[in-house]
Amino acid sequence: MIRALLIDDEPLARMVVREYLQGFPQIEVLQECGDGFEGLKAIQQHQPDLIFLDVQMPKINGFEMLELVDEQPAVIFTTAFDEYAIKAFEAHATDYLLKPFSKDRFNKAIEKFLAQAPHTVAPKQEQEQLLQTASHSPAQHERIVVKTGTKVKIIPVADVQYLQADDDYVSVFTQEGSYLKNKTMSFFEQTLDARQFVRVHRSYIVSVQEITRIDPYEKDSHLAILKSGAKIPVSKTGYVKLKQVLGI
Repeated sequence: MIRALLIDDEPLARMVVREYLQGFPQIEVLQECGDGFEGLKAIQQHQPDLIFLDVQMPKINGFEMLELVDEQPAVIFTTAFDEYAIKAFEAHATDYLLKPFSKDRFNKAIEKFLAQAPHTVAPKQEQEQLLQTASHSPAQHERIVVKTGTKVKIIPVADVQYLQADDDYVSVFTQEGSYLKNKTMSFFEQTLDARQFVRVHRSYIVSVQEITRIDPYEKDSHLAILKSGAKIPVSKTGYVKLKQVLGI
């Protein structure tokens, strides 16, 4: 038996998927979830083989939810038109159903899944590329979604003081504390507003609003002193970029 979850904030959309699934008795729906928080919890609890995932949901969207999943199941995306989502799907060969979808189109997606099983879960690199492409949506530039234990926290970008490379993660520093995000510094450098955030060092990106002064340091380097008292190293190239943004 194939174990599945339906994750969509629209009850009618979940009902349609459940109805269409009646033609596939080998797929059992374990739970229906109305948002990404519920979806993440259900995935951790049930470890499903397959999820039907809406992209546009309140609280956190489908892509943000997937970023927080450690062991990703196979995914069939269901979404209304979203140019960034479609671009991500088409670039990385992930199957998706564009709402409203017919029973025939649904059946084709399921048959494709069944033909690929048990090798349906995309390789980690492919999943990362999918999420990377999708994350360029403007809606996802205003916040950073992180997992702290079993809880999900949404950090408004305006609350971010600086980011620091931390092995395979990035530490996001705010007034409330620091949080780990499984992304790269390059990702944040590309997606954060370059007028507000500057990569001042190989291991640091800083919010220019948080800088109180810039002090000379060793050789050609400097230190950015933040409102919080944090001292951020600024490399020679980082100093050039920082001066351009600050207009000095």
